Amino acid sequence: MRTNAATPTRKSPWLNRLGTVLLILAALFWLIPLIWTVLVSIRPPEESIVQGNIFFGSTLTLRNFQASFDTVNWGQQYITTLIFVFGVLAVQLVTITFSGYAFARLRFFGKNVLFTLILMQLMIPSAVLLVPNFSTIRALGLFDTKLALMLPYFGSAFGTFLMRQTFRQVPLDLEDAARIDGCAWPGIMRHVYLPAAIPALVAFALVSISARWNEFLWPFIITRSNENRPITTGLTQVLRTSEVGALYGLITASVLIVIAPLLILFIVFQRQFINSFLRSGLK
Repeated sequence: MRTNAATPTRKSPWLNRLGTVLLILAALFWLIPLIWTVLVSIRPPEESIVQGNIFFGSTLTLRNFQASFDTVNWGQQYITTLIFVFGVLAVQLVTITFSGYAFARLRFFGKNVLFTLILMQLMIPSAVLLVPNFSTIRALGLFDTKLALMLPYFGSAFGTFLMRQTFRQVPLDLEDAARIDGCAWPGIMRHVYLPAAIPALVAFALVSISARWNEFLWPFIITRSNENRPITTGLTQVLRTSEVGALYGLITASVLIVIAPLLILFIVFQRQFINSFLRSGLK
């Protein structure tokens, strides 16, 4: 008696090529704003974009970038941004690791209720918290300081949830074996939980860095001096430089100065960027 073995279906080559072409077209479509920004930034500032070719000017020039550096002290704001971004990240990595372990392994009264309240923060728009956060910072006497920039972001509901889910996937037998071998709690975290959580920590770090780098509203409200303002607020200085209308070349050049580090980092580490999300289970 003969049985027909099921053979896997194979896609035809032209469907694969069609899918590749569609993906390339979609990528080019999403790149149009970035391409337009680059082309306008190297366009002569005296040539209006409503006259002649909207994309290409008569010559290529870097005068818009020079004017941007003359208008804004980007060097100081880059330093402030790096302190802001990595200062927040350093504290977040500690807080989400401890809180994630507590909700994953410890037993205490009201754990589920407290975890639900933390998750509810993900549904609250950040703009709603501006007034209470501002009042707290003023009460603490931290207005217009770098600590005021970082303080509201020291905890992360998303990071707590991510680390809780990651630690729950670690077999409890490994922790028990470590305790039998005489390993204390810090050693258990170092040798059992943290190695398994590295992909999740990398994924969270990428999210945190990009989010804090692009933060604008809170830094604009809580700071006044240029030495305490991050790089995104420098764009407001560019917008106030002209009384005759928008200088698109100057604006686009300033935008490129702001996004260039993140863009370069993504291009260089795009494989690690994607793999970290895949390994951490994020979709």
